[in-house]
Amino acid sequence: MNRAGVAIKTALVIVAFILSAITFVGVVSLLTSYQFIPSISLSLFSGISMIFLPCTFPLVFIIVPLALSKRAGKGLALALSFGLGLTLTFTIYGIATGLVGGYIGLSNAVRAMLTIGGFAALFFGISELGLVRWKLPFRNTILPQRFQQSNEYVRGFLIGFFIGNAGVGCPNPAFYVLFGYVATLGDPIVGAYLGALHGIGRVIPLLLLVTLALLGVNAAPILTKWQGKAKRAVAWVLVVLGSFILNYGIFSNTWFEESAIHKAWNLVLENIVPAIAESEALEARLALPEGVGGIGPWMAFAVIIALIILWDAAKKRQTTKKAI
Repeated sequence: MNRAGVAIKTALVIVAFILSAITFVGVVSLLTSYQFIPSISLSLFSGISMIFLPCTFPLVFIIVPLALSKRAGKGLALALSFGLGLTLTFTIYGIATGLVGGYIGLSNAVRAMLTIGGFAALFFGISELGLVRWKLPFRNTILPQRFQQSNEYVRGFLIGFFIGNAGVGCPNPAFYVLFGYVATLGDPIVGAYLGALHGIGRVIPLLLLVTLALLGVNAAPILTKWQGKAKRAVAWVLVVLGSFILNYGIFSNTWFEESAIHKAWNLVLENIVPAIAESEALEARLALPEGVGGIGPWMAFAVIIALIILWDAAKKRQTTKKAI
């Protein structure tokens, strides 16, 4: 390994150690608190804890392959751009909560954001599969020259911004104590910085997993082998997660919370770490819209993915015929 490779690996080890320490302190502090008191630490630590919830853990399957599709330095930079977009999402939610001053009025805005985010994630997914091509319409006039040459970091930022909506509707106690405080206070400035800290908290364990993954594939031959597979993996995870978020926006959260996957995952959390488990009692107390349950949303979810699978297969057949 050359000097540059050693330096990158050393830097990644240091980053991994720092992120591990922050994650450990955050989770332990949150789980040993007798009550959640709105504060800067709760904002950060509640964000860190969200990685364990069934609604938000799938983000791992976006950010890790996304980073692995590039070399270590670029991969980490791409993950940071993703994290910046995600953090901005929660900053906006914090501002909106401070302005609206309650959940009921905000719930419609959240569903609209989820719907838009789902469409955006689906679009990014099918573009990564090569089914459509897209170009930023404003990049020739607004973006710096280095971004004009490649919009991958902008794309990473936009994916983080839209995919960051995943799990917003999950009735996590710490999340609602925090944003309930912002709603009661009615101050968008407080909402902005508490929302941003919560977003940063969500990003920290994701960056830790990215760093560990990059340490595991630091050899150039292995990384080269993974790049094509990682790109396809990101594309399909975007398609699945985009469909999921879109359904969340259209049908709300009942359809998923009633599923065996969600109930089993949350039951484990209730028995091991009840402080961060999703709470049906909290959801009822806040009078959040229940949404649509049953098989309908699952059918819509399956149809969207099936159509894209068929589209991708037809595209491959067409490409094969042209090659012949």
